[in-house]
Parts: sequence; structure tokens; C-alpha cells
Amino acid sequence: MERRDSSARERRCADAGAASCRRVPHRAGRGGGLKRFAALIAAALVLALPAAPAFALDEPVNAPAAQRIAREGAGIRTAIFAGGCFWGIEGIFSHIKGVKSAESGYHGGSAATATYSRVSAGGTGHAEVVRITYDPYVIRYDELLRIFFSVGADPTLSNRQGPDIGSQYRAALIPTSAEQRAVAQAYLAQMGASGVWDDPIVTRIERLGTFYPAESYHQDYMVKNPRSGYILRWDKPKVEALRRMYPRDYRADFLRDG
Repeated sequence: MERRDSSARERRCADAGAASCRRVPHRAGRGGGLKRFAALIAAALVLALPAAPAFALDEPVNAPAAQRIAREGAGIRTAIFAGGCFWGIEGIFSHIKGVKSAESGYHGGSAATATYSRVSAGGTGHAEVVRITYDPYVIRYDELLRIFFSVGADPTLSNRQGPDIGSQYRAALIPTSAEQRAVAQAYLAQMGASGVWDDPIVTRIERLGTFYPAESYHQDYMVKNPRSGYILRWDKPKVEALRRMYPRDYRADFLRDG
């Protein structure tokens, strides 16, 4: 399914090229003045109504510190997170100390459908994900989970995040080791019992499969497109929340990979 706001146009344009997004001038026909007047009245009525609830994570959440601490030993580790549109999730991890790389991609489907046009259309089994590498002596996996659910993804939403709807935008954890799986299972259970979230936790742990890197123009998207309407509305506030809530883990410079 497509986004419910103008961001759907923005992401289609990124894929198809700017020429396909030129607006066709509207020609006012007979009775155009009345139509415009009626539109103004309708808009005023909409503004007078109570605001509808947000789709997801308009405000950060103070997720609990993990009771089950990750013990992964020395060496660079890999983890995969699905949290809706990968632009913002990549942006968050690219601002965390100890993260060595953050790459947007697809996980859960086959190689034949691992393209943006196919995944965004839905029905492929893929989720938009971000694969990171990190130094567990600087940032542990359980700490990454806490940050992820504090500022990145709403764990109570099924098959949607932010304005994005469809199973490709699901929130999921994809552990790459037995230790990560144990920590993830314990943390999801802890989240459910914490009382921080009013609704049930529906984020699931998925079995590790093949990670397919996304197209090059999706990599480092936030830093390459800082004036994007989608980035400004949905993703920049997440990075700002990271800076404010986790100052000891925040890295000011964006970690560029591409």
C-alpha cells in the first residue's frame, strides 16, 4: 500500500525520476469559483475537528534499560533491524557511537524481488531493514535495542510505521547470533511487562535469511537529502531525540558508508 500523504509521491519520484513528478496545470472550468469556495469551507471544517491520532512514534518513548545484558565478547558484530522506512533507521544508527557501518536493504524475501520498486509495492515477504556492524565494547546489543524502541520504531504497530503501511514496513528484530536472540527475546518480554506502552507489543523476532543491499541512492539518504519533506517530518526528529535522550551514545557526525 502507498503512503497516505505526499511522501508517497516523493519516494515514487526518487525511483522514477523528476520528470514523472511534474504537476499538470489545473484548468478551472465553469463553476470553478464555487468549487474553490466549497473547498475552503471543507478545509475549515477539517481544521475545526479534533486532531486524529498519529500513525507512529511522533514522540520518543523512554524504553526501559535491558535487564538481560548482552555478552558478545570482543570483535565487531552484525545486527539487523526492521523499523519501517529504512531512511530514518539508517540515520539513527549512523549517529550512534560504536556503530561502524549502517546499510539499508531488504530481508525476508527472495533475490528476484529484492528491489525497491517490488518491495514497496508489497507482497514480496521482504521488510525494509538496516544492517549494522558495531563494537560491543562501545555499544552493546541490548543498548541498541533500547535506543531503537525509544526513538526508532513503535513496537505496538503491526505492518506499519509512521505514514508507511504494509508488511514491508513492519518492525522486527533479526538476530545474527544465539546471544542476540536470547537478548531480543528477553527484552521484548520485558517491554511487554514494563507498562511503558499502553498497547500490546507486536514486534517479532525473525529468522536470519539473506540480506539484500538496497539501491545506492537509498544509502546515506538522510545526509544526502537533508531538505527532503519526508526526512524533515519523520526522520530528523528521531535523530534529534537520540541526541537529547542518549547524549553519551550520540555521535554528531553522520557515519557515511556510500
